[in-house]
Amino acid sequence: MVAGTDRLTRASGGRLDVLVNNAGILQSGRFTEIPLADQLRAVDVNVKGVVNGCYLAHPHLAATAGAHVVNLASASAIYGQPELATYSATKFAVRGLTEALDLEWRDDDITVTALWPLFVDTAMTTDVDIASTRSLGIRLRPEDVAEEVYRAATSGHGPLGGVHRAVGRQARAMFAASGLAPSWLMRAVNRRIAT
Repeated sequence: MVAGTDRLTRASGGRLDVLVNNAGILQSGRFTEIPLADQLRAVDVNVKGVVNGCYLAHPHLAATAGAHVVNLASASAIYGQPELATYSATKFAVRGLTEALDLEWRDDDITVTALWPLFVDTAMTTDVDIASTRSLGIRLRPEDVAEEVYRAATSGHGPLGGVHRAVGRQARAMFAASGLAPSWLMRAVNRRIAT
């Protein structure tokens, strides 16, 4: 990563305008049925990958006026998802890191944003057959996420100034509801989706 970042910034004259952290792997199923080694690998990729990317890129981002970091979180960071427990936990970590770094790096003129897509039709979701995918479907295309990455990287925070940007109609509705509904209602809705 260090060598790749240095090579990239040398080729661009030392600038790093945008860092997109798209580290993510997913195992689905009941928590106790997923081998511990697989769950720890998800933590290594999904959390440590984003931490590494942000940490190693920071000097280059700080040297570039108006730099942006776009971290791929997930709608599963709205409320913990059954059958995606560890994946969901890792995306909560991305959520927290994004919020903290956006405040911390403001003095360095770096905007940090998290994108929250629901399920995206990629190889990562090919074999995922859980209650929430059956309830909600897999409706987003990679192009939908790429368009939102571009918008975040070129405009910063969303229209209401928030550090988080939901991707797709379903995720936007869920994200908006999470800000208004009491936690018991969000839990009930989540339970309904996951059954």
